[in-house]
Amino acid sequence: MKIKFLALIIMMFTFSATYSQSFNVGIKLGANMNKLTGQSFKEDFSFGYHAGAFATVGLGSKWSISPEVLFSQTNLDTSNQFKSVYQFNNITHVKLNYLMIPLLLQYKVSPGLSIQAGPQFGILMDQNLSLMQNGKNAFKQGDLSLLAGLQLKITRFVVYGRYAVGLNNINDIDNQQSWKSQTIQLGVGYIIL
Repeated sequence: MKIKFLALIIMMFTFSATYSQSFNVGIKLGANMNKLTGQSFKEDFSFGYHAGAFATVGLGSKWSISPEVLFSQTNLDTSNQFKSVYQFNNITHVKLNYLMIPLLLQYKVSPGLSIQAGPQFGILMDQNLSLMQNGKNAFKQGDLSLLAGLQLKITRFVVYGRYAVGLNNINDIDNQQSWKSQTIQLGVGYIIL
């Protein structure tokens, strides 16, 4: 399933690049401020990072599509209720590694400033192996988010800030609590082509 999804993204990317008016490829890196809503987790934001590649496919003078592939690390702290509800001992920190695939629509407000919005698909690559109950993973393998933000382009550099809110429950243990992700991303990128 994951391979078919990635193949579909690559085919869309190739087709769009062939028929676009402009095309750019670059790399980016930045900080994540993550939070998981639900009584089992602290309400504070914790820090992580993201790094990866992006492309921009022009659809005219104002509009473009920007697919990205990012490795993203999410660090979370559990609350006192996590232990009492789920009976896990000594679990205070959770680290999740995702392959994030945002597919953003961009609107150019001015020559250097763009508004971005679109879906973000997250594929869980790795999680704390100690978070198991009866052989079942604690977190679902996928996370769907809605992302919106701003990007500033200065020559070959881009600076961006955006907010992602999770749309689905990623709790894979039971239905006692709904866990949804929230992330603020700040970063910089460099256009290679």
